[in-house]
Amino acid sequence: MIVNIEVLDLHTASEATINNSTRRSALPDRTLRARAAAIVADIEGRGDEALHEYSERFGGGLSGDAVAVEPALIDDAARNLDTKTAKALDTAISNVRTCHEPQRPIATRTTPSCGVTVERVWTPIERVGVYVPGGRAVYPSTLIMGVVPALVAGVREICVATPARPRGSIDPLVLATAARLGISEIYAMGGAQAIGALAHGTNTVKRVGKIVGPGGPWVTAAKLAVYGECGIDLPAGPSEAAIVADNTASPAVIAADVMCQAEHGGESGVVLITTDKALAVAVLEEIDRQLPALERADIITKALENEGRIVIAPTTAAALGYANDWAPEHLSIHTANAPADAEAVPNAGSVFIGEWTPEAAGDYATGANHILPTGGLAGSYGPLGVEDFGSWRQIQTLTREGLESLAPTITTLAEAEGLTAHANSVSIRLEEQVQ
Repeated sequence: MIVNIEVLDLHTASEATINNSTRRSALPDRTLRARAAAIVADIEGRGDEALHEYSERFGGGLSGDAVAVEPALIDDAARNLDTKTAKALDTAISNVRTCHEPQRPIATRTTPSCGVTVERVWTPIERVGVYVPGGRAVYPSTLIMGVVPALVAGVREICVATPARPRGSIDPLVLATAARLGISEIYAMGGAQAIGALAHGTNTVKRVGKIVGPGGPWVTAAKLAVYGECGIDLPAGPSEAAIVADNTASPAVIAADVMCQAEHGGESGVVLITTDKALAVAVLEEIDRQLPALERADIITKALENEGRIVIAPTTAAALGYANDWAPEHLSIHTANAPADAEAVPNAGSVFIGEWTPEAAGDYATGANHILPTGGLAGSYGPLGVEDFGSWRQIQTLTREGLESLAPTITTLAEAEGLTAHANSVSIRLEEQVQ
């Protein structure tokens, strides 16, 4: 065996062991959060000076002191993009837009009683920052997933922050993707310092109203540090996936799906939950067969040995229950009744049903968003969507008749709470015969 993966058998495991195996957190440890918060505070206090110092210390900045990417570099990247990649990007952008267009929030207007109107109106955020991981990796797909919903929402200003490569330049593919999205404001900065600059602003970087996009532990910790002064989408930890499979599944396909997720990084969690021990053995054999041919074999091996797990369940219901308790970012269902079984796992960020639905399709091309909750947060958060780029307002209008009809209710409850000024604000209007 090349890879040694933990095995948990639900037939014999104690309830405490099972419960502990499903508990995890998207949050970095307290020490890292404190260090990230200190960086954010330093950026707030010293602005560009601190931003440059952290970029030199941790990397992610352009060569020299520049932070903003010159428009000419973006234009050059767009011109030099090959036709095949351009077509793939355009297909992905189009599909993401098609999936997100129906998400536009719809205003409502109700009349709970005569003379009383209550409206709920959604307004897009004025300015948003999209963080795109970078440095040693290239994620044009994440740029698309962050920007397109903002465009659909009607956000007027969208800027992008992404770390530069070690030699001090942004990958041309990211720049070309930005050009195809109509984005020209790009900053070469990463980590906690990038989040601090977006949230608080510097002389170079204009502050934003909300920050979206995935990142490593430093980015997550910094997002938590600025929350309250700047909106964030959600805290997100390493990428993860759960796969539920029975004896109808293909071992080769399951093995490929396991390694697809593990490829993201050494901290990526992958859990295979199956009712068939023979399938588990066959999947391990397939991993050993397929792994040597993959470019990131070392990373996959590290992820599977550190964060991988095979869970043997007594029944399909138990397998689905374990998956629901684990609340995965990605969930693949490979069972005889996959569509119905998927309904039994509401705690999942993005669900992939059947052998013809690989997770990679959702990462790049289906149009579904791949910025998702991790660390067990899929039970309370959902995928990034159009609604994340705006806020709701309530607008209330009463006529005199409307206020008269509600006055007894308002004054009675106000007086019951001891808030006589509230009651007075109603009675004085009626006493003065306001027209």
